[in-house]
Amino acid sequence: MDTAKGIGIIVNNPEYADVVSLEGVAPTKNKSLPIIALPTTAGTAAETTINYVIIDEKRQAKMVCVDPNDIPAVAIVDAELMYSLPKSTTAATGMDAMTHAIEGLITKAAWELSDMFEIKAIEMIYKYLPTAVNEPTNPVGRDGMAVAQYVAGMAFSNVGLGVDHGMAHPMSALHDVPHGVACAILLPTVMRFNMPVAKDKYIHIAKACGVYRDGMTTDEAAEAACLAIEDLSRRVGIPQHLTELGITESDIPALAEQAIRDVCTPGNPRDVTKEDIIALYKQIL
Repeated sequence: MDTAKGIGIIVNNPEYADVVSLEGVAPTKNKSLPIIALPTTAGTAAETTINYVIIDEKRQAKMVCVDPNDIPAVAIVDAELMYSLPKSTTAATGMDAMTHAIEGLITKAAWELSDMFEIKAIEMIYKYLPTAVNEPTNPVGRDGMAVAQYVAGMAFSNVGLGVDHGMAHPMSALHDVPHGVACAILLPTVMRFNMPVAKDKYIHIAKACGVYRDGMTTDEAAEAACLAIEDLSRRVGIPQHLTELGITESDIPALAEQAIRDVCTPGNPRDVTKEDIIALYKQIL
């Protein structure tokens, strides 16, 4: 789908024939060729977003392209297309969708309407992802995830993401880590980093995951939300440390250099420095 978006944009905006020129927010003038998008994973929501991602192999960097002109004309979300997806890919793409929902909920641009979509997506993903992973042909899990990732995409496409995605992109570009795995490994740690400015939103996450209890303080509810996401990640088989992916401490500076320049990073609710990013990577080493 992302390849189709890039091609569709270039065909109708030939001045951007060098796809590298589309990185970031590209001021294209013409809508893409009409695209009919059929997602075969429940994760990226590329069928409904203004985003597409292409790897620049020369720079070994993931280019995040942001362009309202690339939205597909039609999205056909059919969960049956996902039945043959391997467990590991189901888990990774599902946790990518969860990261979209959580980052979209707390990003600087979030507002009441986007919150409504993201909270519902968090609730659905927490409920349906384990079923989709462990019972791949169960329509309940697959249908639930297909809808949930689409709902999350409708919102984050309008309000952006944060440093989790900013840090995940170079992990894929430099170390070939599946994108959803990178997002999932980072998510609880990044949530705790953002807690000082986002804890009120975390109460919604705790409630959506069913871990909120009457009488909890805001801090207790926020930590319960982080623990719930951590637990979900483990239950669906996501690795928990960078070393499990072959990433060492000596790799962190290069990762941080790309992460601080990533187009997603400025949307983070808490301002972040390269030193912060290095510290976050080291926490999950």
